[in-house]
Amino acid sequence: MKNIVCASLLACVTALSAGGVWAAETIKIGFPIPLTGEIPKVGESSKLAAELFREEVNARGGLDVGGKKYPLEFIYENNEAKPDVAINVTLKLITRDNVLAIIGPQSSRQAVPAGGVANDNETPMISPWSTNPETTRDRPWVFRAAFLDNFQAPVVANFAAKQFKAKKAAVLFEISNDYSKGLADYFKAVWENKNGKASVVAFESHGPKDQDFSAQLTKMIAAKPDFIFLPENYSFAAAIIPQARDLGYKGYFMGSDAWGSAELMKLCGDACKGQFFSTHYAAAGAQGATKAFIDKYQKKYGYVPDDVAALTWDSVVLMTEAVQKVGKLDKNIDKMRRAIRDNLAAVKEFKGITGNMRFDEQGDPVKCAVIVEIGQQGEFAFKESVCP
Repeated sequence: MKNIVCASLLACVTALSAGGVWAAETIKIGFPIPLTGEIPKVGESSKLAAELFREEVNARGGLDVGGKKYPLEFIYENNEAKPDVAINVTLKLITRDNVLAIIGPQSSRQAVPAGGVANDNETPMISPWSTNPETTRDRPWVFRAAFLDNFQAPVVANFAAKQFKAKKAAVLFEISNDYSKGLADYFKAVWENKNGKASVVAFESHGPKDQDFSAQLTKMIAAKPDFIFLPENYSFAAAIIPQARDLGYKGYFMGSDAWGSAELMKLCGDACKGQFFSTHYAAAGAQGATKAFIDKYQKKYGYVPDDVAALTWDSVVLMTEAVQKVGKLDKNIDKMRRAIRDNLAAVKEFKGITGNMRFDEQGDPVKCAVIVEIGQQGEFAFKESVCP
């Protein structure tokens, strides 16, 4: 039996009294995304990519489901990059707006709790950018378009060992962020397994509102690491790297996929050039469908789409294809949501602009990671690909 999770008595009454019936006139999909807060560029990239897709489909008359075209209606809610707000807006989209499905949240810090809401309310959800395993773990209604941190950690470790000829690593991470702390822990375990218990020479953390990292960086630099790993959102990476240079650190930095925002170089500047990070796709040198997406996004919005935009595009395509495979729009929303979920789970291969993938039993994609080098013009250039 469905366990309806409600933010208020009114929401519960609304959900229950509706009897599972909805007006099957438009295809409504909800986007709980961070339009303000710590990572607003993530929310912007998500919305712009989704709007590009929606406008293209609606210009053709709508999404074809069983020979009839229905307009796409995307509803955007600001989760403010806060876990509690992500819960509330996801619940609103499901119980009041009666969306068929959820795309988002992006960051694991919001996607983990929001995924619980979507699963409990039996509404299919795809998180485009979340890499923490807890987002999908034992949640059959929740999927993702990004690889997991327990895959990303050895990718980072193996590349850093090879590229920097490194034996000693230092790590700085945000203590209250599921993504940052989780990836830091995974990396530490992998690195110590490769190089011994004393090989992580500094393992430092900071809070979500910190701006001065000199205390942590001073300890890390004194430990003489071969490189510093920053599993951080782009806003923190852009603040930490220049501070480390000011303190005299001349070594390498290695980043993770949360560096991949188009905002990174605007905030970081020259200090970030020549560094590396793991991510989901590389815009520089892209070909085929990936290049076509980049070209039309750049033409419309004036800048190269980041990995969030690309992953959002893939997520929207996956979700709308799952809707089309239902064959018709049933007026019983519970049946529609279940059929969409089943179609997502049955995906054998999806050729996305961030690579080919399929879902495993946890709703996680089996796909490759990309290592990117930040070039001297600030471009994110492909370095190498690492596959499961």
